[in-house]
Amino acid sequence: MPTPRLPRILSVLCYAVRDGHVLMMHRRKQPNLGLWTAPGGKLEWDEAPHATVVREMHEETGLTVVNPALRAVITEVSPSEDYQWMMFVYVAHAFAGEVGETHEGDLAWIPIADLPDLPTPEADRIFGPLVLADDGHVHELKFSYDEQIRLTRWEEAGAASKPNG
Repeated sequence: MPTPRLPRILSVLCYAVRDGHVLMMHRRKQPNLGLWTAPGGKLEWDEAPHATVVREMHEETGLTVVNPALRAVITEVSPSEDYQWMMFVYVAHAFAGEVGETHEGDLAWIPIADLPDLPTPEADRIFGPLVLADDGHVHELKFSYDEQIRLTRWEEAGAASKPNG
């Protein structure tokens, strides 16, 4: 795989959990247009991931998360120079405020048991259940994509690499 010339995009996601439901966003824009994802966004140049998750959750959902817990660090790589991501994935059980509207997508509280039936990005189908298990473990995962941004392999630190499919 060629070495990209552009730096990785640093981002956060946050699974807000309440009464067996998780707040998800049906995206209206790229990346992941038309798919359901946890809310999140990109780090500003002077932010730490924790500050970003608090800011992005408030901007995108209207919720102020309290003590979000880091549950995964995810690297996504591809031959495409503009698809190189590092994500910090959080879970929040405590938050204040009311869910509002956002230009990013439509927000909905989805039963956790229904997540496998939602159209989500391929990697989210793998790391979502690990993160939502909320067992206190911070997972380190790497997802590799081809030129069309199709998942080809994934691996968890300390485990064997797995082909997708």
